[in-house]
Amino acid sequence: MTRIFFATDVHGSEKCWKKFINAGKFYKADISILGGDLTGKAVIPIVNEGNNIYKVNFLEQEFTLKSKEELDEMVYKIVNSGYYPYIVSREELKELSVNQDKVNKIFEQLMIERLENWLKFADEKLRNSKIKAYVCPGNDDPFIIDELIKKSEVIENAEGKVIEIDSHHEMISTGWTNATPWKTFRECSEEELKKKIEEMIQKVNNLKNCIFNLHAPPYASGLDEAPQLDENLKPIYGGQVLTPVGSKAVKEAIEKYQPLLGLHGHIHEGKGISRIGRTLCVNPGSSYEEGTLLGAVIDLDKGKIARYMLTTG
Repeated sequence: MTRIFFATDVHGSEKCWKKFINAGKFYKADISILGGDLTGKAVIPIVNEGNNIYKVNFLEQEFTLKSKEELDEMVYKIVNSGYYPYIVSREELKELSVNQDKVNKIFEQLMIERLENWLKFADEKLRNSKIKAYVCPGNDDPFIIDELIKKSEVIENAEGKVIEIDSHHEMISTGWTNATPWKTFRECSEEELKKKIEEMIQKVNNLKNCIFNLHAPPYASGLDEAPQLDENLKPIYGGQVLTPVGSKAVKEAIEKYQPLLGLHGHIHEGKGISRIGRTLCVNPGSSYEEGTLLGAVIDLDKGKIARYMLTTG
């Protein structure tokens, strides 16, 4: 029996990353897999007004912080919600408002620092463990993080590889997705995504027992339904019909090859289980802003799925 713990889309949340690293031991898993989107989405400036007064706009609310304790508490909330706090003077904030290149450099540096700390944490926690840990950068992750992951003692980047999970099961992985409105780092046409998947499939020895760890969920599977967006790319809530936004290339590959298991993410609202023929497809969803790690525990037994459950913690 091989037990997998699968989670995805932590998007910079330090609390979720630490929970992921500890989840393998907690759930008695042999394999821990993070399906994509490790990094956060934005820098949150905290303006130093002097005299130990700080102001910040966070999650569409204005806060005035009047002590070091309040500042530390706010930094903690921002970090665990997946964003990058950055303390600035009023003058520097004004300069940054007209200097996007400098903003980008700050964003990249904060991202690198956090991921380096995350990998050190993983190395310390898993160095003497028998748990194998894999990550696969997702569409929101810049390519610079691939080099950082290589430095880890215990975390392996699964992108583009065929990995032997145990003597009965192999896994293919990609964090690339079909096109999104946000034009993220690792997205491409359905034709290109199909090619990436097919190149890995050709190296698999036993497709019947394979795991397809593909960040994009299969199209119209029930795991890919997201709210419609307005002209500002903001979700339109309130009675609207959800729209399937998954990948047709992923769905086609699953329908054609009927692997044992599909592991997906990308669509945070798409939490659930779906079957495409004999293939069990899982999207645990994501609640990273709350610091809640959504996941799935899946037991494999000699070419079959013995049991599975979604987790929240």
